[in-house]
Amino acid sequence: MLRLTLSLSLFLAAAAAQTTTTPPPPAPPKRTPPPTRDPHSPGYVKSKYLTGGALRTAKENGNFVIDPTYTPAPEMTAKDGLPKGDVHEFVMESKDSKICPGIARRPGTFGRPDPNDPSKLIVDSYPAPYSRKVAVYVPKQYVPGAEVPFIVGADGPDRMLFTALDNLIAEKKVPVMVAVSIANGSGDAQGSQRGLEYDTMSGLYAQFVETEVLPLVEQRYNVKLTKNPDGRATMGCSSGASAAFSMAWYRTDLYRRVLSYSGTYVYQQWPYNAETPHGAWDYHETIIPNSPKKPLRIWMHVSDRDNLNTRDNYHDWVLANERMAKVLAGKKYPYQFVFLKNSGHCDRNVKAATLPLALQYVWQGYKPKK
Repeated sequence: MLRLTLSLSLFLAAAAAQTTTTPPPPAPPKRTPPPTRDPHSPGYVKSKYLTGGALRTAKENGNFVIDPTYTPAPEMTAKDGLPKGDVHEFVMESKDSKICPGIARRPGTFGRPDPNDPSKLIVDSYPAPYSRKVAVYVPKQYVPGAEVPFIVGADGPDRMLFTALDNLIAEKKVPVMVAVSIANGSGDAQGSQRGLEYDTMSGLYAQFVETEVLPLVEQRYNVKLTKNPDGRATMGCSSGASAAFSMAWYRTDLYRRVLSYSGTYVYQQWPYNAETPHGAWDYHETIIPNSPKKPLRIWMHVSDRDNLNTRDNYHDWVLANERMAKVLAGKKYPYQFVFLKNSGHCDRNVKAATLPLALQYVWQGYKPKK
């Protein structure tokens, strides 16, 4: 198992060290809408253009551009006569967590570059409690007590995922699996609990899920989650997607399958870490190219109007995902990358059109224990 880039004590100490109580800066100007990017721009990966608005295969590797006529997949609608899984919910409190005790950025403040080192952000953040909801999907086909594969999702509860699994499991297009959909710890971006959980470059969030969330799921709902990393998948959108990738990259002993929408493979990490000075941008800049190939299977998406922040050279979501596809191809990873036209960041219509085939791609090749 790879050593975590930050131990828990260093992680919390660094956050505290970079927290200030300076007066809040003026609110930034309103962002202009992201421009529409051309999937055939110089430097982007070469892609196969698909008409009719949908992928037609869950098996083909590589890069695809989908035209703007996409429609919801049939598996995204609940169907009469098919078994529907049970969805259970419970709440976790920050006071009960040893790994994620809770922080928040002070209201009305924003991260601003350190005048002595523009690569670092000064953030006015403070300890803050939170509550998070966890939704657990258990399919009707599950036999209580049997070992079962599962998928962990960020920013839950994810009702679209549960509907897709109802249909795909009934049609035997994916394994019978449990889904654990976990809400974030509140806030967004640098200085927030969500940003700290999702944008930190380490396996710490995977450790939180493994030691604090999954035991509760097993105890409460009489499920036996597999320990086989090939039977464990992660998914998310935006920073939730980069967190899903980090869970598998840093803890390949726990996860081997990743599903990523509008992945934040950009520089959102805070506190600053010299080992990964550009945060998740380092995945495609240095980490993946310079690391041995890992046993991962990855499905990725980006939209033509996905996020773009021009404050530096590390905040173009489209470029970041294109670069991810390029380095994954260079290392000969099994991956499928789709570029959706006429859509935006974490676009719900995109997910409705692509999630069933994305799940089938991610779970390709899985063989449960007999």
